[in-house]
Amino acid sequence: MHNQLPSSSSNSSELSETILATLPFPEPKEIFDRIRQRHPKTTIIYFQPDATDIKIVENFWKQDVDVPLELYEKATILLTMKTLPLPEQAPNLKLVHLFSSGIDHIVHHPLYTSSHIPITTSSGIHAPQITEHIFCTLLSLTHHIPLLLSWQRQHHWGSHSTSGGYFSTIHDLCGKTLGILGYGSIGRQAGRVGKALGMKVLAYTATPKPTAEERRDRGYIVPNTGDKKGEIPDGWFSGLDAGSRRRFLGEGIDVLVVSVPLTDETRHFLGKEEFDILSRPRPETGKGAYVVNIARGAIIDQEALVEVLKGGGLAGVSLDVTEPEPLEEESELWDMENVIITPHVSGVGSEYKERCLEVLEMNLGRMERGEKLVNVVKRGRGY
Repeated sequence: MHNQLPSSSSNSSELSETILATLPFPEPKEIFDRIRQRHPKTTIIYFQPDATDIKIVENFWKQDVDVPLELYEKATILLTMKTLPLPEQAPNLKLVHLFSSGIDHIVHHPLYTSSHIPITTSSGIHAPQITEHIFCTLLSLTHHIPLLLSWQRQHHWGSHSTSGGYFSTIHDLCGKTLGILGYGSIGRQAGRVGKALGMKVLAYTATPKPTAEERRDRGYIVPNTGDKKGEIPDGWFSGLDAGSRRRFLGEGIDVLVVSVPLTDETRHFLGKEEFDILSRPRPETGKGAYVVNIARGAIIDQEALVEVLKGGGLAGVSLDVTEPEPLEEESELWDMENVIITPHVSGVGSEYKERCLEVLEMNLGRMERGEKLVNVVKRGRGY
């Protein structure tokens, strides 16, 4: 798991920092002991609220943890999911490492808006499990798995010709076009898997990537995943304006993966006009595109999505994120046969903690060597 980390003896590090971790689970002692061994002059303070305060991960996104001020005053590095001090409460703070890839939950906090303290994310750690979720739900739609499971529950051996040749509507992904709206770590792994399935891959980024150097991935990469050199896409597209976005969507996309970060520019990035383009029947299938959103619910105009689905425009939709969350009980999306809804779980996995802390370990080594950190947030672009 840690083959990205440089080997070092336990006494070689001169790094002397105070790491404060405020996380919603018991201390992963094996991982932190490894950090202590690599950096013996660095102190780790693990602060976890007691069971009467915040017990589960979900609540960490809903309210801040009450961290004693004396701990903030000592900290030079903060490891957190959401809770942040005011800039004046942490005078020695040099770095914040987030236990998440997205930062939309902190962009209005004074530490983000009124300080220059570097913030790093755990971007890259989710790529394997989220990509598996993307294709799990996509293939469930294309192969009518919900129907097959309903037959199983009924003890019913269904017919291939049900509903007048219903299963003739199954089309494999080979030769289809996969559009990836946001070619970051998740998008790159999705592209890798799509290419393995024989798909044409189109990448979309906020800014142009005309050179090989600009197409490289310089963030954290789980070994044997992704597209480090940016060589997988058959075509590259870019731009935050509506015209550029719609030209990309008009490239005959059969499957659109939404993996852009949520910023002011990407809020409701996909609305009626975009869904109208995606609803155009494809020559091979006679249906519109499939849309998979694993990013943030607000990137999609959900009312527009409901309307296009009611009109039969899209082949199917997989939503791991909605607006709001939880999705309202009365939402029409729940009962649509060609929609799969999951409760924002695509990034969950047993490797989560290990990989988040591996990013921190990489950056501790880079700090000591005076190198650039990985996964640094650029405040100007919002991710």
